[in-house]
Amino acid sequence: MKRRIRAVAVLVCALTLAAVFLVLTQSAVAQNLTFEDIKKLPSPDGALRVAYGNDPSQFGELRLPPGKGRHAVVVVIHGGCWFSEYDLTHLENFTARLTSLGVATWSLEYRRIGNRGGGWPGTFVDVAHGTDYLRVLARSYPLDLKRVIVIGHSAGGQLALWLAARRRLPRDSPLYTNNPLPLRGVVSLAGISDLRKYRPNCGDAVTKLLGGSPEEVPDRYQQTSPIDLLPLKIEQRLIQGTLDKIVPVDFSKNYDVAARKKGDRVRLTILPKAGHFDLIAPESPAWLSIESAVRSLLRLEKR
Repeated sequence: MKRRIRAVAVLVCALTLAAVFLVLTQSAVAQNLTFEDIKKLPSPDGALRVAYGNDPSQFGELRLPPGKGRHAVVVVIHGGCWFSEYDLTHLENFTARLTSLGVATWSLEYRRIGNRGGGWPGTFVDVAHGTDYLRVLARSYPLDLKRVIVIGHSAGGQLALWLAARRRLPRDSPLYTNNPLPLRGVVSLAGISDLRKYRPNCGDAVTKLLGGSPEEVPDRYQQTSPIDLLPLKIEQRLIQGTLDKIVPVDFSKNYDVAARKKGDRVRLTILPKAGHFDLIAPESPAWLSIESAVRSLLRLEKR
């Protein structure tokens, strides 16, 4: 009897462990995730918060990998339709995973729609200033400013592409920077690459961001919409899921065609069965494409 009870107990334990493993496995490969799924991901410690300006939203979170020598840097820009209700906290798990590749990450917060000074031109001024602030950080931390890329998701993808293009801005633009920090490449994750076409989406966020329609403020669209700033003359990686309902896949497809026509080096990766938020979930199948893009642009060897 005791043997039988023990055998049943062992069997129950094995089945329980198998069920737990199945749940963990299914969650690890889940696709078409929601923003609520992303918010449930753990937020690892280890980030150093540093202000690059005086406004409460002008700061970044710096993560450094272990090891000696100067580290390549990935500037990370979060999305959220440029609205203030979405901040960088939902990307903490993502940036920590990037840092595990052996790179430093500099995740930027910035003034957004709803913040005082957000929108035009403050949002763009902030991400530009925050990126250039790496020159200041490099005085105190082992950062290799010759190996810097930027990665952005959704609205952050638009800002990432814009950062790579800002060298082309006219000198009389309020967004003009005399000596922007050179970038080695840019990764756009479901980036909003055409602001004119995206206007009907996301609660008319583009109109709120730029302070008017293309007819009312044409120069602002010309100076911020990535597709209008081509060629960027920098390596670009575009990654997009076919199930994306927030930024349809055609935005990346159309941008890819336009960029190639202008002579830019672009690589588009379309992920079947991936949604908008899979691209920032390190445990999703999409992660391999993000890691590959980062390694490719920074010429990182696999550990």
